[in-house]
Amino acid sequence: MLGMNLADIPLFSMLRGRMGHLGERQRLIAQNVANSETPGYTPQDVKAYSFQAQMRGVQMTQAGAPARTQAAHLSGTVNRTAAASTFKAIRSKDSETTMDGNSVVLEEEMMKMSEARMAYDAAVGFYQKSLNLLRTAARPPGR
Repeated sequence: MLGMNLADIPLFSMLRGRMGHLGERQRLIAQNVANSETPGYTPQDVKAYSFQAQMRGVQMTQAGAPARTQAAHLSGTVNRTAAASTFKAIRSKDSETTMDGNSVVLEEEMMKMSEARMAYDAAVGFYQKSLNLLRTAARPPGR
């Protein structure tokens, strides 16, 4: 596996993008919780993760063949830009707004954090299992 770049493998690129999305979501939820007493504060979240948006980041050459990033690469190497994209925060009102204009509902934020954490853990587990599969495939026969 010497010289292999995991970013050139679509599965790993997408998983990294998903983990980046979930990390940003966790950061925004933590920010919402920290501002739960700030007058006029509106909670933020990120747009839902989209597999289709990730697939649009895959650049293809003529006749749908993947783009080759270096002459030494075998055909099938894909150049992705989606994984490097940043996630845009959006304002999202929770179900209640207090008299001071704050619309953070701690219970809802904790549920969002729990969902994001479980999804992140699942993505990390899938990443690790995929990496172990690559290691197994790269081992010489009989080992």
